[in-house]
Amino acid sequence: MDSRGTVLVVDDEQANLDSLERIFAREGYRVLLAPTGQAALDQLRASPVDVVLTDLMMPGMSGQELLRAVRAIAPDAEVVLMTAYGTVEAAVLAMKDGAYDFLTKPLKRHAVLKSVQQAVEKRKLLQENKQLRARLAGSELPIVGQSPSLRATLDVIRQAAPSSATVLLLGESGTGKELFARALHGHSPRATGPFVPINCAAIPETILESELFGYERGAFTGAVQRKEGRIERAQGGTLFLDEVGELTPSVQVKLLRFLQEGEIERLGGTGSVKVDCRVVAATNQDLSARVRESKFREDLFYRLNVIQVVLPPLRDRPEDIPLLADHFVARYAAKNGKPIRGLTRPALSAMEAYAWPGNVRELEHAIERAVVLSRTEEIGVDDLPDPVRSGGAARAGGVSGLEGRTLTVPLGTTMEDIELRVIRETLRQTKGDKNLAAQLLGIAARTIYRKLDRERE
Repeated sequence: MDSRGTVLVVDDEQANLDSLERIFAREGYRVLLAPTGQAALDQLRASPVDVVLTDLMMPGMSGQELLRAVRAIAPDAEVVLMTAYGTVEAAVLAMKDGAYDFLTKPLKRHAVLKSVQQAVEKRKLLQENKQLRARLAGSELPIVGQSPSLRATLDVIRQAAPSSATVLLLGESGTGKELFARALHGHSPRATGPFVPINCAAIPETILESELFGYERGAFTGAVQRKEGRIERAQGGTLFLDEVGELTPSVQVKLLRFLQEGEIERLGGTGSVKVDCRVVAATNQDLSARVRESKFREDLFYRLNVIQVVLPPLRDRPEDIPLLADHFVARYAAKNGKPIRGLTRPALSAMEAYAWPGNVRELEHAIERAVVLSRTEEIGVDDLPDPVRSGGAARAGGVSGLEGRTLTVPLGTTMEDIELRVIRETLRQTKGDKNLAAQLLGIAARTIYRKLDRERE
């Protein structure tokens, strides 16, 4: 059964940990425990948490310091502070630093449950709104993501959609070319007309021509009645030619005539048929190179290439990996009846470090597999395909940064330079607080001072 949420309880008194664990477990929450602030940070790095319920006065890292650290490394988690030394000043400071609520000890069961329940509901609502905004980004184009490269592509799609111009989509296998083609169609004046796709590489050469242009009765053995081709079926709508680079020379000639004249001839026919449809073509090949090799007609290439849209590979939009992962987890968890809430942080880190040569299609298949194989409410690293688990190490890499950022480190960078880059980025996120940065990095503050001093020498 799915839990109501995950609560991380932080208190240096074991009796308080045990008591709060029983309270939340009975209400159906997943409960994590930490006796210190540093142990809480380790828990946050290992597993997603909805609410951190922490004591304010603790040895080592205080609850106030932990609050600031949580805001840096897990900004979506809500924090509720509890203390026996509650004052107005402490409450105001905590709320200013981003605490959701402030409770005083001795805790009342109904009060702590109500506070945490409301914090969980707020966090889930914010997550749903964030995912919804990402999906609706770009005038409600049905494409998940919010990275700069994807937004730039969606801007071109939005501008091209209202026109009747032919569009050529270029992108690697698995980048979602048909999805973008459907977005073009759905946001065009032809949206109420049919969207007719055809994969030019999946249909044998001997029947591709008849599939596109149709045929008359008696045109060949087995043609017992007239059949409309895909082009005719797209009347008033959009024809999507996927893998257009695979068209044979004879079909290229006929397609060129259709694009020039707006009419076709069925196989075995004697007259022309007028067809009004928009053409969107797609390929993962370099059509310019095929033109130079005389494998693709230059005049057809120019007819198709009126508006060119280059789809970004997934490795160029790492910010979209968490959103895509959440999207596919929700889809396949519902499809398979699995109570899966999401991915663990290590699993998400492995996905962000992988290069995804198969792009979004490969990510989707990886999530579907993980959902089916997972035995818990969260997908862990062991549930991912082996290439994803081990592929991150081979990539010129990502060091996971704060707030889900990725710090790019080219191969050949010295360890000393890597350490300095991570320290500078962490200090930027903590607004120069070296003590907090040291706690986040698990090192002594004097180590930061020493490395920065050495850099200035």
